[in-house]
Amino acid sequence: MENNNDKTMAIVAYILFFIPLIVSKNRSAFLNFHVNQGLNLFIVAIVGSIILGMLPFSLYFVSQIWSLAMIILAIVGIMGVSKNEMKPLPVIGGFFNLIK
Repeated sequence: MENNNDKTMAIVAYILFFIPLIVSKNRSAFLNFHVNQGLNLFIVAIVGSIILGMLPFSLYFVSQIWSLAMIILAIVGIMGVSKNEMKPLPVIGGFFNLIK
Protein backbone atom coordinates (compact mmCIF):
# COMPACT_ATOMS: atom_id res chain seq x y z
CA MET A 1 0.00 0.00 0.00
CA GLU A 2 1.30 3.44 -0.89
CA ASN A 3 1.64 6.19 1.68
CA ASN A 4 -0.75 9.15 1.80
CA ASN A 5 1.80 11.57 0.32
CA ASP A 6 2.18 9.35 -2.76
CA LYS A 7 -1.60 9.15 -3.15
CA THR A 8 -1.94 12.92 -2.80
CA MET A 9 0.82 13.56 -5.33
CA ALA A 10 -0.68 10.95 -7.69
CA ILE A 11 -4.00 12.79 -7.59
CA VAL A 12 -2.21 16.09 -8.25
CA ALA A 13 -0.48 14.45 -11.24
CA TYR A 14 -3.81 14.23 -13.06
CA ILE A 15 -4.32 17.98 -12.64
CA LEU A 16 -0.73 19.28 -13.06
CA PHE A 17 1.54 16.34 -13.88
CA PHE A 18 4.78 18.27 -13.27
CA ILE A 19 4.13 19.17 -9.59
CA PRO A 20 5.03 15.67 -8.29
CA LEU A 21 8.18 15.77 -10.44
CA ILE A 22 9.27 19.00 -8.75
CA VAL A 23 8.11 18.32 -5.19
CA SER A 24 8.63 14.58 -4.65
CA LYS A 25 12.04 13.10 -4.21
CA ASN A 26 12.37 9.28 -4.27
CA ARG A 27 9.12 8.71 -6.17
CA SER A 28 7.58 5.26 -5.83
CA ALA A 29 6.61 3.11 -8.81
CA PHE A 30 2.97 3.91 -7.97
CA LEU A 31 3.58 7.65 -8.17
CA ASN A 32 5.70 7.38 -11.32
CA PHE A 33 2.94 5.38 -13.01
CA HIS A 34 0.33 8.04 -12.25
CA VAL A 35 2.66 10.89 -13.25
CA ASN A 36 3.05 9.10 -16.61
CA GLN A 37 -0.71 8.80 -16.94
CA GLY A 38 -1.10 12.50 -16.10
CA LEU A 39 1.52 13.32 -18.74
CA ASN A 40 -0.36 11.19 -21.31
CA LEU A 41 -3.54 13.05 -20.47
CA PHE A 42 -1.81 16.44 -20.75
CA ILE A 43 -0.18 15.69 -24.12
CA VAL A 44 -3.36 14.24 -25.65
CA ALA A 45 -5.48 17.11 -24.30
CA ILE A 46 -3.13 19.77 -25.71
CA VAL A 47 -2.67 18.12 -29.12
CA GLY A 48 -6.40 17.45 -29.42
CA SER A 49 -7.25 21.02 -28.44
CA ILE A 50 -4.85 22.43 -31.03
CA ILE A 51 -6.29 20.24 -33.77
CA LEU A 52 -9.88 20.95 -32.77
CA GLY A 53 -9.08 24.67 -32.53
CA MET A 54 -8.59 24.67 -36.29
CA LEU A 55 -12.20 23.63 -36.87
CA PRO A 56 -14.71 26.27 -37.92
CA PHE A 57 -16.69 27.94 -35.16
CA SER A 58 -19.81 26.08 -36.29
CA LEU A 59 -18.20 22.88 -34.92
CA TYR A 60 -17.36 24.46 -31.56
CA PHE A 61 -19.39 21.81 -29.73
CA VAL A 62 -16.83 19.16 -30.77
CA SER A 63 -14.11 20.91 -28.76
CA GLN A 64 -16.48 21.09 -25.81
CA ILE A 65 -17.05 17.34 -26.01
CA TRP A 66 -13.27 16.88 -26.19
CA SER A 67 -12.79 18.95 -23.03
CA LEU A 68 -15.46 16.93 -21.24
CA ALA A 69 -13.78 13.67 -22.32
CA MET A 70 -10.43 14.89 -20.90
CA ILE A 71 -12.09 15.80 -17.59
CA ILE A 72 -13.73 12.37 -17.44
CA LEU A 73 -10.35 10.68 -18.07
CA ALA A 74 -8.80 12.72 -15.24
CA ILE A 75 -11.62 11.61 -12.92
CA VAL A 76 -11.08 7.97 -13.96
CA GLY A 77 -7.38 8.33 -13.12
CA ILE A 78 -8.09 9.94 -9.74
CA MET A 79 -10.55 7.14 -8.93
CA GLY A 80 -7.80 4.63 -9.76
CA VAL A 81 -5.45 6.38 -7.34
CA SER A 82 -8.07 6.26 -4.59
CA LYS A 83 -8.38 2.48 -5.13
CA ASN A 84 -4.56 2.00 -5.14
CA GLU A 85 -4.75 0.73 -8.74
CA MET A 86 -2.14 1.05 -11.45
CA LYS A 87 -4.46 0.63 -14.44
CA PRO A 88 -3.78 2.73 -17.55
CA LEU A 89 -6.33 5.29 -18.63
CA PRO A 90 -8.78 4.02 -21.25
CA VAL A 91 -7.64 4.59 -24.87
CA ILE A 92 -4.71 6.97 -24.09
CA GLY A 93 -3.01 5.24 -21.16
CA GLY A 94 -0.37 3.44 -23.20
CA PHE A 95 0.70 6.27 -25.52
CA PHE A 96 3.80 7.48 -23.68
CA ASN A 97 5.99 6.17 -20.89
CA LEU A 98 8.45 9.01 -20.36
CA ILE A 99 8.85 9.06 -16.56
CA LYS A 100 10.99 6.28 -15.13
